Amino acid sequence: MLLVGGCGYHTVNGAVRLPSNARTLAIPAFRNNTQSYHTEAAFTQAVIREFTDRTSYHIVAGQDSGADATLLGTITSYQVVPLTYDAATGQSSSFLVTITASLKLVDQHGETIWENSNYLFRQQYEQSQDLASYIQENSAATHRLAADFASAAVADILESW
Repeated sequence: MLLVGGCGYHTVNGAVRLPSNARTLAIPAFRNNTQSYHTEAAFTQAVIREFTDRTSYHIVAGQDSGADATLLGTITSYQVVPLTYDAATGQSSSFLVTITASLKLVDQHGETIWENSNYLFRQQYEQSQDLASYIQENSAATHRLAADFASAAVADILESW
């Protein structure tokens, strides 16, 4: 076991640390560089919820010039690709939603503390013949992706600290 401890394993950006007096984290609404409706809202809320649940930091939803750090997020791509087809109707019966996002944590002076510009998450969903059900399931897939993203992103940030 002592040999494993000296093998040089460490997390990416492991040397980066927030100041010890950091208590407040601002999380403004993520930017959305795609045509997907409200995806940025789902991702922003999921990250706020994850930080609130997992840390003792005071989380501010939005810009706060007095915050010790600010987490900036951007939804960079959103794709929906058909996976399977219904032989009877010839229509797609399931889809794969792929969302790419980036995050940057900056200090009060705008200096980058931590950054990951290539988060990639996928979620499959089934299409219903009913348009209302289709829209609801597409939104549900986006919310599941947002929760997965938030969990991974917050873990990455906390492990980097």
